[in-house]
Amino acid sequence: MRALIAAAIGLAVAFALVLTFSAVGSPTGKTSPKPLLTTVPGPKSQ
Repeated sequence: MRALIAAAIGLAVAFALVLTFSAVGSPTGKTSPKPLLTTVPGPKSQ
């Protein structure tokens, strides 16, 4: 019975967090105009 109560409380807390974050909304900001530069590893020499 305790496990069922703990699961219900955890579910209620998770639901409350989801509602809180969705009410706050996404932060305002801009994406970077520069693309992310990555390097490709060169051929392996043996």
